[in-house]
Amino acid sequence: MAAQTHAVTPPAPDQQLAPLFQQVQRAHLFADQKTFADAVPRQPAAAVLADWQTTQQQPGYTLRDFVATRFDVPGDAPAYVPPAGETLRAHIEGLWPVLQRHTATVDPHGSLLPLPHPYVVPGGRFREVYYWDSYFTLLGLASSHRWQQVRDMVDNFAWQLDEYGHIPNGNRSYYLSRSQPPFFSLMVELLASHEGDDAYRRYLPQLRIEHAFWMHGAEGLAPGQARERVVRLADGQLLNRYWDARAVPRTESWTDDLATAAQASQRAPSQVYRDLRAGAESGWDFSSRWLDDPAQLSSIRTTSIVPVDLNSLLFQLEQTLARASTASGARDDARRFQQLAASRRAAINTQLWDARQGYYVDRDLDSGQQRPALTAATLFPLWLKIADTAQARRTADAVEAGLLRSGGLLTTQRDTGQQWDAPNGWAPLQWVAVDGLQHYGQQALARTLGVRFLRTVQSVYDRDGKLVEKYVVDGSASGGGGGEYPLQDGFGWSNGVTLALLDRLCAPERTCESAADVE
Repeated sequence: MAAQTHAVTPPAPDQQLAPLFQQVQRAHLFADQKTFADAVPRQPAAAVLADWQTTQQQPGYTLRDFVATRFDVPGDAPAYVPPAGETLRAHIEGLWPVLQRHTATVDPHGSLLPLPHPYVVPGGRFREVYYWDSYFTLLGLASSHRWQQVRDMVDNFAWQLDEYGHIPNGNRSYYLSRSQPPFFSLMVELLASHEGDDAYRRYLPQLRIEHAFWMHGAEGLAPGQARERVVRLADGQLLNRYWDARAVPRTESWTDDLATAAQASQRAPSQVYRDLRAGAESGWDFSSRWLDDPAQLSSIRTTSIVPVDLNSLLFQLEQTLARASTASGARDDARRFQQLAASRRAAINTQLWDARQGYYVDRDLDSGQQRPALTAATLFPLWLKIADTAQARRTADAVEAGLLRSGGLLTTQRDTGQQWDAPNGWAPLQWVAVDGLQHYGQQALARTLGVRFLRTVQSVYDRDGKLVEKYVVDGSASGGGGGEYPLQDGFGWSNGVTLALLDRLCAPERTCESAADVE
């Protein structure tokens, strides 16, 4: 197949405006480092920099005034005030138009990348579309019977695959060096539940591009070697890891990353930066999953870890490619992708299954050993039907004993101050757990977990009139904390999963409006 050419990608603000960008971020002009990354210069970068060099010599110059007069800086969106007395479902239904954006054309000087069709953003500081968030948002749009919006968003992701050769973390120039957990095949599957095999046929070319991106570098890889996102284990099995093409501080967290790298005196800063960026690609930014010392973010080693959730998603991608190839009459391709999926399933069940503890884990490339921590990622092989019945039963028992709490599913068992750790629970992981447990007949545990999380969402909504990005599920029912920025309202994937759970757990032929209706 001929190599596909992709668009020349625009440089990120930390590249285009390097000296000014660094000075602004070091000066902490904005409470959130992402604010200046999203600011739009009123002139081309070269003109802004030339103007800055001249203006600095003038009496009364201040950096703050210069930025205020040469950039359009994003402000906080007005708070959404829902109509009084709305049910949880009605509130979410009312939020879909509030969270929709359409940016087919964008300012060429800014970091926002265009997308041809409307899309739903998470909310708060997240003013752009995000890759893996969007699958869980789509679940809610499907529950709302907004199938045109589902189609628009899937078309946007297909467009990005054609344009860039991968789906970026988000539609910002500074996100182009990495992706996020590969959910495109699941989006296609969701759309196919409404449109049939036409959806598989339509997106087959983009599914192939997605697979090629994640497997780039696999050819000629010797046992024990890793290249970009691909690793070949000592026994020859091929699996994947998270990666980022750049090894510099993240544009949106620039000074934070400088500080983190400064704490790792024995490591090259570039390696710390790449591991932080790979952690952002994982979506779990950040978590003790990626740390050697759970108390120290500077011990992050994401690129040295083979994650169970990533490889489960790539199994799903290979299965979907086989199905789409069959629907398109490409039988040889279908067999090839089926074989790749079978090989990956075998590798997951040998390399990432902890037979002694009875649940799925990540693997450490440096030590060659499994990483023993129990995390919510252990449920991905159930969700994507990789486990056998015995493995599913043992995993369910481990999750019930170790991660189930009064408010839903914990992310990990460690409380480190990182947002993808205890006591937080995240909507996407609740859905993975409920749906995955139901695949293997674990109905009671699935229902208990789902109802507990819905109660948590309902409690915060009843008290504060909003849905939020993450929740405390271990103890008080409240919005979650930790991480690099304040708790965000909105919130795309919480909205989507809440509607999907209300539908899944509701009695047949009923419409559940609130958590109380499913109990």
